[in-house]
Amino acid sequence: MGSKHVEAGVDLYWLPLGAGGHFVRLNGRVYEALAARVQRRPACDLYHSALLVHVGEGTYVVEQAPVRDRRGTQRGVVAEGPVGARWAGRFRVFRYEVRAWLGGEIPDVAEAVDSPQRLDGDEGRARRVIAALSEIPTPVWGRDELATGEMWNSNSVISWALASSGVETDRIGPPAGGRAPGWNAGLTIARRAGR
Repeated sequence: MGSKHVEAGVDLYWLPLGAGGHFVRLNGRVYEALAARVQRRPACDLYHSALLVHVGEGTYVVEQAPVRDRRGTQRGVVAEGPVGARWAGRFRVFRYEVRAWLGGEIPDVAEAVDSPQRLDGDEGRARRVIAALSEIPTPVWGRDELATGEMWNSNSVISWALASSGVETDRIGPPAGGRAPGWNAGLTIARRAGR
């Protein structure tokens, strides 16, 4: 992220699902086409969210992504969880990681839409976003293990982190014509915990 000074705060980025990867993009379109048909509504663009959290020592990238290798500490990994099924989590290919990566990068940030959105300019709340991640739940990705009415995914991680740290979430939503599946799951779990 460079060495230039950035004011403290929390910035949200909306990335088109599958940006930079045809396989994820195709699966996302198929999923959304089926969901739209079942729910009798038009299909929408799907978005994945990530944060840049600016504090005194630098900028942290906060996001959920597949586990790449065993060097997670170099990417600021604070938690891991299973993908698809709890038993599958024994294999790295079926695990996700939650990152608070100081000096990291958001892949495909150039494709972000209506971004960045400055959510908060208070350094104390920005630090709480990072601190909250040490307690983030890690249910199975793509499932509704916590009975929220939505699957847990990358959007759940971001909305949970924001709500758990006192950042105002009522007016946050994906770009026009888009959906962010999993967003409400994170908010629901944070509210249940009284965060």
